[in-house]
Amino acid sequence: MSAAPAEAPHDWRPDRFLVIVAHPDDADFGPAGTAATWIAAGSTGWLVCCTSGDAGSEEAATDPLDLAAVRESEQRAAAEVIGYAGVTFLHQPDGALANDLPLRELLVREIRAFRPDAVISTDPETVFRKGGRGINHTDHRAAGMAAADAIFPAARNPMSFPGLIREGLLPHRVRRLYLSGSNQPTIRVDIGDSLERKLEALRCHVSQRAGEDGSLANVRNRAASEGEAVGVAAAEAFRLVVIDPD
Repeated sequence: MSAAPAEAPHDWRPDRFLVIVAHPDDADFGPAGTAATWIAAGSTGWLVCCTSGDAGSEEAATDPLDLAAVRESEQRAAAEVIGYAGVTFLHQPDGALANDLPLRELLVREIRAFRPDAVISTDPETVFRKGGRGINHTDHRAAGMAAADAIFPAARNPMSFPGLIREGLLPHRVRRLYLSGSNQPTIRVDIGDSLERKLEALRCHVSQRAGEDGSLANVRNRAASEGEAVGVAAAEAFRLVVIDPD
């Protein structure tokens, strides 16, 4: 007889949520299953990509503007598969993303405009991946830290970025932050009904070869491993930060 899972799947669901990532395809390799699950259950989601992935090629002769256009098109197609209400590209430099005031102002603008209950981003404290599986991209870490700093205190503070107030973008309190790709996960979301949609979204990223069998098999295996911890077929793991308790 197998042992009972140590925890139950996470069942809190936001009415509105924002996903903030560094590059096109980051959300689909990361929390796309959770996003699709929440959207199917009635949530409204919006995706923010800090860069357009213009450095995402191993061919030095690649035109970065052409690549950015391709990757934005791929991400829009993938976002339709997942069911996001829309996608915003902030056009920051790929490979040189910085958690600075200009980026945080752009993110505060997105938060105040969309007014999400929850934000999903990447764990900025993950430098080396668990189990020696490599180094976490510097842009992933910068995006996660900028998202956290934009959420608290900037998005809720009327004294932060006063120009946004004059545009009618009033302060907003995000209640929860879900950090993907964490070495310290605290919750897991059941994505059994949305795993195939996540894989379909990954197939949209042709320029990154994300739909190749090896990549998809890795995603399946990781989802199965996380699901085993909570007694389901597939799950995604997050480090959850509750900013405003229910």
